[in-house]
Formats: sequence, structure tokens, C-alpha cells
Amino acid sequence: MEWYERGLAGYENTLGVDHPDTLGTVHNMAFVFEKQGQYEKALEWFERVLAGREKALGVDHLDTVHTVHRMASVFSDQGQYEKALGWYERVLAGREKALGVDHPDTLGTVHNMAGVFDKQRQYGKALGWYERALAGREKALGVDHPSTLNTVHNMAVVFSKQGQYEKALEWYERALAGYEKALGVDHPDTLDTVHNMAVVFSNQGQYKKALEWYERALAGFEKALGVHHPRTQNTLRCLVSLHESMGQTDQAQSLQARLHASKTPHN
Repeated sequence: MEWYERGLAGYENTLGVDHPDTLGTVHNMAFVFEKQGQYEKALEWFERVLAGREKALGVDHLDTVHTVHRMASVFSDQGQYEKALGWYERVLAGREKALGVDHPDTLGTVHNMAGVFDKQRQYGKALGWYERALAGREKALGVDHPSTLNTVHNMAVVFSKQGQYEKALEWYERALAGYEKALGVDHPDTLDTVHNMAVVFSNQGQYKKALEWYERALAGFEKALGVHHPRTQNTLRCLVSLHESMGQTDQAQSLQARLHASKTPHN
């Protein structure tokens, strides 16, 4: 951030506050605040960028629209879902006009809107928008592109939340086959799918299958991300819970101790 601030001061002095390069730096600073979870600060800086880009480039310029998109994302992260949808709708209209309905950036916005509906538990709407994103991504990117597979995966998540476990597994299996082919068996996105399939098996009461898939996810996460990573620890917690559900107290306690030991990295 210190270097961005130094760059910003230089751009403002030499180019002016509304020059595209100046605004690009402001945008990047806002993005850092967003990633840090400092959402109010992020919005404050994105609003500055938006005002400058609307003035310098126009409301329909893609750089302007990109800033609107980032603001929508922040509102979603804050749980301001109606506000997020309103801003995503503005992005969608701008991208459809400038890029077309099947452009990957347009489809990314469609996908994100589906995610907001999912967060609102409007599962029917979420699936409708995911289906639109999926059809577009299959056409524009192909069935095995990671972005396409991400939509497939998220549809499986929605089916699981609805209690449609067989349908969820069907879509997870499709996502898994694609991820293994495109990214490899030990990629975090592949392993997330393995983990989520274990969750479905557990919800169905298929504990032995759930155990097998959790253990596969755990081994992969430990190898790819390390024992201290939140995804690894989440899978460990699920395994503890599963062993407790199966009445396997000794295994649960052993894994609980392993989880506790992994929470603080050793020097």
C-alpha cells in the first residue's frame, strides 16, 4: 500500500487527479482494501474512482463498468444483497451493450448475480441465473473450462442446499471430472469438490462413503496447502464430526488433537 500511495502522489502531481493512470492507482488501492476486508475504505476509494472515470471516460466505458462491478462485489461481501444486485444489474447492462451477451466478462456478472441469489436463499432464482451463465460459458469457453466448471460446481452446491442430494452428486461428479482433467487431482478447486461430495454423502447418512471422500480431500489439502490452511482444518473438523456421528469416539478424539496441534504453526 505504501508504494501505491507514493505512486498516487506522483500521478496526481504530474497528470492530475482524474487522469486514467491516477484513477487506475486509486482503483488498485481500493482493491487492496477489499481483499483486506476493509469494505468501507474500499467503497470510499472505489467511489472516488467511479466519479473520476464517469467524468473522464463516460458511464459506459468498460473501465467505469469494472469499478461498478467491484463495488457490487463489496456490497455482496458486506451482506448488502439488494444493493449488490442493483449494481450488478448496471454492470450487466453495460457489458451486454459493450461486449455482447456471451462475452466471458458478461457471463461472469451473470454468474455473480446467481451467487447473490444463492446467499439470499433464493435458490430457484440462483439456479436460473447459473443455468444462463452455464449455457453461455459452455458456448464461449467450452465444457471443461475452469469458469464453466465453477458454474457447474456452484449449481451442485445449490442442489445440495435444497436437499436434492442425488442431483447434487451428479453435478459434483461432472465438476470433479472436469477439474481433474483441467487442473489436476490435487488442485484446491478439485479438492473442494471432493470435500463437498463428502458432505452430501454425510447428509445422506452414507457415513463410510463420506469418510472415504473426506480422507481423500484431507490428504490432498495437506499436500497442496499444508496442515495449517483453513481448508485443511475445515476438512479435519468435518472428519471429527463424522466420527462422532458414527460413534467412533477414539478416532474423533485423535483427529481433534491433530486439529488442535495444527492450529498454531510451529517455528
